[in-house]
Amino acid sequence: MPHAIVHRRIGGPEVLEYVEAEPARPASGEVLIRVDAAGVNPIDAKLRSGIRPSPPLEGPRRVGADGAGTIVEVGEAVEGLRTGMPVVVTGAQGLYADMATVPAATVTPRPHTVDAATGASIGIPASTAYQALRSLSVGPGDRLLVHGGSGAVGQAVIQFAVAWGAEVIATTSSRRADRVRELGAAPVPYGEGLTDRVRTLSRRIDAALDCAGTDEAIHTSIEVVSDRSRVATLVRGADAPRFGIQAYAGGAPYGLSEQQQAWRREAVPVTLALIAAGAFRVEKGPAYPLRDAVRAHEEVERGTDGKILLLPAQS
Repeated sequence: MPHAIVHRRIGGPEVLEYVEAEPARPASGEVLIRVDAAGVNPIDAKLRSGIRPSPPLEGPRRVGADGAGTIVEVGEAVEGLRTGMPVVVTGAQGLYADMATVPAATVTPRPHTVDAATGASIGIPASTAYQALRSLSVGPGDRLLVHGGSGAVGQAVIQFAVAWGAEVIATTSSRRADRVRELGAAPVPYGEGLTDRVRTLSRRIDAALDCAGTDEAIHTSIEVVSDRSRVATLVRGADAPRFGIQAYAGGAPYGLSEQQQAWRREAVPVTLALIAAGAFRVEKGPAYPLRDAVRAHEEVERGTDGKILLLPAQS
């Protein structure tokens, strides 16, 4: 019998349960996926804990928006997807599972040269980074400041921005400075005096993206970027109107535009093509069997380096 991870109440990692879960047959516009790897994202833990509000629980809720695997069955009215095709899934629900039935619109064919663990790592981080940079119109000659450059989203931001011809300064800890530098950004340590350190590296900063959510990140961004329409946060959405900056989810009082949603969808095939060409790197962290989802969420909440994964086949 296939299994899945669910929770029946809001709380700590211990509320996650490993249960038997027979997948539904795919309806029109859906596909059934054998999940080979599921990406564990910070938003998963925030929704589970109630830090990020969600609708009231009305029974067991399945977890996980990102995954990769192989199509087992295709429902009616699905084009471009077939049984046996390796795929990436992002923006779905319930990917912490052996099998998952998902909308075909959330599925992207995966090159055979991109393994499932890598494919499961890109969904939320890459799509968020890509959309944010497009929204900020980052391009050739721009100088971008990104806060939280060593996280999964921050690393994707650096790689896209550098590929598009921008110069990047990324805040990070001293311990993680080498990783940021390897990706093409100039690392700058966060902490007291950050604004002065950024200005020492560059007197002109054209755009700033907050992936960290600290007061320091917000205030430094506002200090060094003259045009607040080119300052955005991915974490402090509820505060963005007060500062006069952009926000993309992260508790923002408004949703993504149709164009922004389209950019997020576009990001997945773009990133897969870059990975296949050796032009985009994913830093992987610990990987756990599906039954150890509690441990995976504990790692997320500790801020463990690299992308944390669940591998259903190991359970």
